[in-house]
Amino acid sequence: MSSAIIIIPCYNEAKRLASEEFVAFACAGHPQRFLFVNDGSTDTTLQVLMTLRESDPQRFLIHDLSRNSGKAEAVRQGALRAFAAGPDYVGYWDADLATPLEAIPVFCELLDSRPDLDMVFGARVRLVGRIIERSALRHYLGRVFATATALTLGLSIYDTQCGAKLLRASPTIKALFQQPFATRWLLDIEILARFIQARRGTNLRPAEEAIYEFPLYKWRHIAGSKVKAWDFPKAFFELAVIYWHYLRPR
Repeated sequence: MSSAIIIIPCYNEAKRLASEEFVAFACAGHPQRFLFVNDGSTDTTLQVLMTLRESDPQRFLIHDLSRNSGKAEAVRQGALRAFAAGPDYVGYWDADLATPLEAIPVFCELLDSRPDLDMVFGARVRLVGRIIERSALRHYLGRVFATATALTLGLSIYDTQCGAKLLRASPTIKALFQQPFATRWLLDIEILARFIQARRGTNLRPAEEAIYEFPLYKWRHIAGSKVKAWDFPKAFFELAVIYWHYLRPR
């Protein structure tokens, strides 16, 4: 059976972290481990994580950052530690569990059955039979940004910003995390940009053949998100930074 470590970046999540859901997932027999990265929280997040770790030290790991560095760097630091442990897959998941933990085994099974894939991204697609609870404003703002992202990357990807990702722990994927990201929040897009850049002029499969978007069965917006409406213009600025760093013609 394949092994996976899922990174959970946490910044001031003491009131939102559903510890009981992680415990229930582990008790259900799922083998995946979790690495919680405390990103310099100023509330009692670290204490909550330490209590969770005490319930199962082998399953729940903690990486504590002394100061707040932003989600991108928190995930990167977690990824470096996770890769060092030698799992088959490394992923990252939003701490609020907007995407249920039950999607993790589905992602693992997909990578197990598809050795041609390097990445599985969760996608919030409103299809019949799926429960996607998202405000209309966030949905339409998201579609505008997703379209701009697809054009920037030259990749027909539907949803880069869903906080549910699983990556194969291969040397090419590990290399994507070696250097700090140029942006603070758009790590998903920057990972894709690095992935695309690394394949230019090589015999490696192009990005569109190595990435799979999985339409989630369930996703719900959780109140208290760190991303606010006024962050929308900042995202376009960071998107421009990514284009300049990785994708512009040389």
